[in-house]
Amino acid sequence: MISAEAMSIRQRKLERLRSGGLPRALEICSGAGGLSLGLRTAGFELSAHIEIDPEAARSYALNFANGRDPKSPWAMPRDMERVSAEKLVKELELKTSAADSFDVIAAGLPCQAFARIGRSKLRSVSGGEEDAYQKDPRASLYRRFLRYVEDTQPLAIIIENVPDILNFGGHNVPEEICEQLEAAGYSTGYTLLNAAYFGVPQIRERLFIVALARVLGETPRFPEPTHFLELPRGYEGSRRVALKHVDRKSGRFHEILTPLASLKEAVGTKDALADLPRISEHVKDPKVIRKRKLTEVLPYREIDKGISSYARMMRTWAGFESKTGTDGHLVRLTPRDFPIFAAMEHGADYPHARRLAEEMFEQALRKKKLSNRHKNSVAYQNLRSEIVPPYDPQKFPNKWWKLDPSAPSRTLTAHMGKDTYSHIHYDSRQCRTVSVREAARLQSFPDGFVFAGAMNAAFRQIGNAVPPLLGLAVARAVKQHLDRAAQGTDRVIGRRVA
Repeated sequence: MISAEAMSIRQRKLERLRSGGLPRALEICSGAGGLSLGLRTAGFELSAHIEIDPEAARSYALNFANGRDPKSPWAMPRDMERVSAEKLVKELELKTSAADSFDVIAAGLPCQAFARIGRSKLRSVSGGEEDAYQKDPRASLYRRFLRYVEDTQPLAIIIENVPDILNFGGHNVPEEICEQLEAAGYSTGYTLLNAAYFGVPQIRERLFIVALARVLGETPRFPEPTHFLELPRGYEGSRRVALKHVDRKSGRFHEILTPLASLKEAVGTKDALADLPRISEHVKDPKVIRKRKLTEVLPYREIDKGISSYARMMRTWAGFESKTGTDGHLVRLTPRDFPIFAAMEHGADYPHARRLAEEMFEQALRKKKLSNRHKNSVAYQNLRSEIVPPYDPQKFPNKWWKLDPSAPSRTLTAHMGKDTYSHIHYDSRQCRTVSVREAARLQSFPDGFVFAGAMNAAFRQIGNAVPPLLGLAVARAVKQHLDRAAQGTDRVIGRRVA
């Protein structure tokens, strides 16, 4: 049962909103700030954040300092397991207690332990333990997050993670989180949202939990899709696995919203990237790329038919405008694979790329008058290594993928910090993987958003982030709840389900 003190704290916060105060947000595991950008754009005040990665924390400070010293305690990296809410408030020299400092608490908790894509790696690192992912300490961070909720008594809560958190070794973690939040006096709900349905040029399915303090008199609702897309084959199967342990009788799970065919089409990668600089120096003069800095600004390309509405949004996002050009034009130098990139079809994967490489190798053998009978020779082996990637197509079917200009991209991941073969540019003339800025565009970061660190760190931050446009859609839905509560109205919004 919720205490009288907790009720009093939440009532004070509601009264503050009614007097015109902006809702103050604390974001935990903020990363570079994708969800924070959505919150700020929706009208929230970014009061504090916690992020353990020094480079991501620095990116956050560069973009959201808002007059603060980028080297101040506000910008420091922090470990959520080592800093309490009270300690955070003290370090930031806020004039209120932890319980009175924040109206909203949000978190994009680490997903590596929950994502099926990372379980094989965790199993390998552990020496073959099948349940290694369940023992990953990151899997229990949600319990630490719930402690922050207890200490800060927010009016609203937003949690983002991968869909597989719904089926974590047969356990539905969001259901457990919602049960505990309801016991603490919150109305809760969770669902899956796809970024492509909200204008992001990327098919990225994510789990969102929204909880609202009962003092608001509101029941959580999720944003309606704004864009139409028929999901590629495979997504429905992944959904079924993730939803296997969802108890629909509990009333907490909100059925996945289906976009109407009458909505505008999802944003394709060409509309997202076409106005960015054409990069060919990696082939013509690699020294240029090696010397280029992540911060170096290059001018936009002129587009005969004009730029897309999406590109215009990325150039003009309030507070992150970029008029003549943008930075982040670094790409990986992998000369062996440039001819393969050029020859690949749109939407093609690694098995297709490997077949192309084998054909190129056979052609090169004939030119050098070599054959399979020379396969043990140094000349044969050297030639093969110069042309054919070494990865087994059976083990790495999804390692490579070439963007389809007319469709959204596949999901960007933190693994882009190690390689970007999962996102090969659709323009065969450029024969390369995407640049840092192109990855940021696919994630819906505006062109004025800057990333700290070197190229690999920037890719990792982008892959880890909540797409700002998706974060904005959720933030606006939560802001509507708070606004209605502050105005004392109870307007019902209809919902359409699959």
